[in-house]
Amino acid sequence: MNKTLIFVLKFVSSMIAFAIALDLFFDAAFADIVSFSLLVTVMSYMLGDRIILPRLGNRNALIADFFLVYASVWVFGSVLLNSYLQIAWGSVIAAGIITLSEVFVHRYLQKGAGVSQEENRKEAALNPRLAYGMEMAEEKEPTRDWD
Repeated sequence: MNKTLIFVLKFVSSMIAFAIALDLFFDAAFADIVSFSLLVTVMSYMLGDRIILPRLGNRNALIADFFLVYASVWVFGSVLLNSYLQIAWGSVIAAGIITLSEVFVHRYLQKGAGVSQEENRKEAALNPRLAYGMEMAEEKEPTRDWD
């Protein structure tokens, strides 16, 4: 599995999504589109593909990617593009397009990994560093030795 190819695919899909979503509602500069694409690509790859996808599965990773893209574009877009309500629709459209492209990226990642999702869940659930034992005992009635 080539991580550079995955990163480039995510970046290109983000560029296309932001070119459609941000130019549809207002004139975003090319630098804004590239900066949003780079930010979303790095955050989505690190959080969605490297952490959530192996542990929680494809559906949860797609949901997390959607909300990550939506929130980051809405927050940073309202600051950079000076339009709070219009950027909300642009971020919904961009998040939808990026989530649709993430379906194919996640399929490629899961196919190229060669490890089933159940094995990854077992590894995540049985981390030996976090496996603490617990002892339980019943409390006895304290004796009245002081009488």
